[in-house]
Amino acid sequence: MQITQCLHTAVLVSDLEKAEHFYGNVLGLSKVERSFKYPGAWYQVGEFQIHLIVDPNTAPHLQNLEKWGRNPHVAFSVANLDEAKTQLLDHNCALQMSASGRPALFTQDPDGNIIELSQS
Repeated sequence: MQITQCLHTAVLVSDLEKAEHFYGNVLGLSKVERSFKYPGAWYQVGEFQIHLIVDPNTAPHLQNLEKWGRNPHVAFSVANLDEAKTQLLDHNCALQMSASGRPALFTQDPDGNIIELSQS
């Protein structure tokens, strides 16, 4: 087997409207058309997609409350981490700087899914 590309990741959300606001407005991801009947939304990031799938019973399951990066998470590269941090704070998003000292931070979507933003 030779895996050649990562296509998408699925993220469970309980409230699609709140999730769409976070991923579309706060993070600024581009929404793409989808042809499935179950509730959800898809966002494009380069050649990669984030698939939001509605599950009203989803609940946050952080195993490490002190270091968010040591939980399952999705990581994005950003051009300017300071601008990303300001945008998150302007939207009242909780965040945690990377404990490693590298230019990265972690935040949570409305369902507690961890998102890493790293300046490359």
